[in-house]
Amino acid sequence: MANADAGTTSAVERAYGHIRHGILSGDLLSGTMLSESELAAKLGVSRTPVRSALARLQDEGWLTIFPKRGALVRTLSERDIDELAEAKTMIESNSVRRTADSALVRLARELESHLDEQQTALETGDVGTFVELSVSFHRSFVTAAGNSVVLELYDRLADRQRFLLYSFGDRLLERSASIVDEHRELLAAVTAGNADEFRDLLEGHLTNTYHGGPRD
Repeated sequence: MANADAGTTSAVERAYGHIRHGILSGDLLSGTMLSESELAAKLGVSRTPVRSALARLQDEGWLTIFPKRGALVRTLSERDIDELAEAKTMIESNSVRRTADSALVRLARELESHLDEQQTALETGDVGTFVELSVSFHRSFVTAAGNSVVLELYDRLADRQRFLLYSFGDRLLERSASIVDEHRELLAAVTAGNADEFRDLLEGHLTNTYHGGPRD
């Protein structure tokens, strides 16, 4: 019985990981209806662990289950997007404000090479690499403040950011030059130790980046 339970748990985790990755990476787009039977066949498991995985993802807010029809991958609403931008602005700008000027200068220097990597990813159309670089770039401002509790809270937003950016697809690439330029402006404000300017620039950057995304 113990081995059977372990096997079921493993199947649930595998189904959960597969579906969650598909949603966050943009392989399973917003508005996609997922079929239990199709997912089970693809993963080589029964429908029971798939059903459990879908229920867990619904609890996390990634999809909505419709009995006997399937599970619909969520679309972020206008309010969802605005709240994400507001939370990121609050946490990142406050972290910059609480970080020593000398540490901010070092951080800006370290992130300069990061910008080159972002530019390369966008120029080659590598959305996946750019998304991960962008998430890491913004996280660096929070990490610099050295507050592990705030960082833990911020990391809870990372998957929403990934989901949103991946959902933009090629539209993200259309802003490639502007995005990197705006990141460069954020580093300039950090180097100058100007937290107020950083906050203003960040608000504009997130508005520009998130504008035109999928909304209800």
